[in-house]
Amino acid sequence: MRPAHSCDLFSILEHVTDPRGRQGQRHTFNAMLAAIICGTLCGIRSMRMIAKWVRRLEPDTFHWLGFKRTPPCANTYSNLLQRIDPEEFEQAIRDWIQTLEGIELDEDSLRATSIDGKTLCGSLQEHEGAVHLLSALDHQTGCVLSQTRVDCKTNEAKAVFELFKTLVLKGKVIIGDAMFCQRDICKQIIDSGGDYFFTVKENQPTLLKEIKLAFAESEGFSPLPTA
Repeated sequence: MRPAHSCDLFSILEHVTDPRGRQGQRHTFNAMLAAIICGTLCGIRSMRMIAKWVRRLEPDTFHWLGFKRTPPCANTYSNLLQRIDPEEFEQAIRDWIQTLEGIELDEDSLRATSIDGKTLCGSLQEHEGAVHLLSALDHQTGCVLSQTRVDCKTNEAKAVFELFKTLVLKGKVIIGDAMFCQRDICKQIIDSGGDYFFTVKENQPTLLKEIKLAFAESEGFSPLPTA
């Protein structure tokens, strides 16, 4: 895989609005966002460790990122992330991913895409629930294609329709757990040119029974040897 042009990340981050006032800005906005992105790509999952990682870089390296002095502590990164527009930041990252070179995609084969929801650690606030996101992960590239926030008054099965509005489903196999094994969800995927692979559990006893009978009674259908 050829390396991506790193300057593309900095130029794309210019489109993210800096929520800070002009006074008291000790660190460059783009440098802090780039540090968060690069740290995450290196497998770091906390602001404390990202701050420690950046400070351990050679001065020439963090100067290249855009820092003009010793990089900030973890709270500075966390406070910035709480103030920026998350959708604007996510769109900038998505635009950057699309500029990466060397990712070869086979357009003739179905592409597996998993959908799953996670509650963000440390997002619980007073009088508000923790942030819960539903994401779509592309298996071939390992990239999150899109994500949407799940409202506390609904669930992932309802929020998935908002997620589908941001995805091209044609040519994709949508993979998910038993929560998504519902007629209206499957119909939208098929109608959009995609396919699905969902888990079936005891919450749908009739469907589960029919699947078990189909495998048990049809020797030609089941790949398993019969006794």
